[in-house]
Amino acid sequence: MSAVTANRGLGMQRRVLLVEDHSEISDLVRLHLRDLDCSVTVAADGLAGVAEAESKKYDLVILDIMLPGMDGIAILRRLRSKSMVTPVLMLTSKSTELDRVLGLEMGADDYLTKPFSVMELMARVKALFRRVDAMASHGEEAAKPLVFGRLRIDPERRTVTLDQAAVELTAKEFDLLYYFAKNLGRVFTRSQLLDRVWGYTHSGYEHTVNSHINRLRAKIERDAAHPDYVLTVWGVGYKFTESGG
Repeated sequence: MSAVTANRGLGMQRRVLLVEDHSEISDLVRLHLRDLDCSVTVAADGLAGVAEAESKKYDLVILDIMLPGMDGIAILRRLRSKSMVTPVLMLTSKSTELDRVLGLEMGADDYLTKPFSVMELMARVKALFRRVDAMASHGEEAAKPLVFGRLRIDPERRTVTLDQAAVELTAKEFDLLYYFAKNLGRVFTRSQLLDRVWGYTHSGYEHTVNSHINRLRAKIERDAAHPDYVLTVWGVGYKFTESGG
């Protein structure tokens, strides 16, 4: 069981890592997260942040994009490459949408654009915690693995195997695959998937779903161009089938 699912019923504080180089912002965020019974560790540059994230287990990482030493996108890419499933909330002050899109596509769970309101920050953090708790509760109910031909999805261990070989998925890729598998044959629009898997309807970011599905197909399909499991329903969205043989 990962840090995000452990000990939630024991009244323990959630551990949050905040990687932010502006002391005024980090002080404000830390102050308000304490109201959610969070223990907050602050790293003021990217190199310190990635070292901290890799050395300890956290329930949430709040990660600024513009950082000295190592930027937030590079940190996120490194954490996800190590199959670290800890939820990540990105902070960005850039006027361009590029970094926000990149963050979501690299496996960030949500983002906030600076300047942001404290109420919005708290709402996003609580939503991430609710989603984590829901997954933990589902795991505690000993959900059975789902098997579709060569593909096996274990929701309790959050693992996927293909022909008995482990498939390395990011947290969001796993969430997307598991949501599809639980709703076998049902067609979802990109907007519905954003709302139900990401937790928010990120207006204008439907292509984020496309990117995640493309990477998912590359990992679980024999031929990503002619998929067996995750199918495109033209003009509508996507569905999952069990026809992968």
